[in-house]
Amino acid sequence: MTKQPIEIVRGSGNIFRDLNLPNADLEQLRSILAARIIKVLDDKGLSVRQAHEITGIAAADFSRIRRTRLDRFTIDRMMAILNRLGQQVEVSVSVHPRKKHKPATPELHP
Repeated sequence: MTKQPIEIVRGSGNIFRDLNLPNADLEQLRSILAARIIKVLDDKGLSVRQAHEITGIAAADFSRIRRTRLDRFTIDRMMAILNRLGQQVEVSVSVHPRKKHKPATPELHP
């Protein structure tokens, strides 16, 4: 049997950008915040109903976050949810000119 080389593609660090999706940076940040919210819920062993009781945020919203249905959440709203869960959010921003998106370059490994 002949071994086929495995193609490894280096990504940019932002899957949304790699897939050429609109608002890639926004979607990446929303995903990071959602992952942190889910981690806090898991670490504290909170159900969506318990999270609602603690924060006053609708249980349905926590369900949406767990299912990564994030389109109706703004960044500031997700930060507020983390605050209500007892988390401090620190933001660091770097701004630089955009590079033209180049397709990821594959590397072949035998």
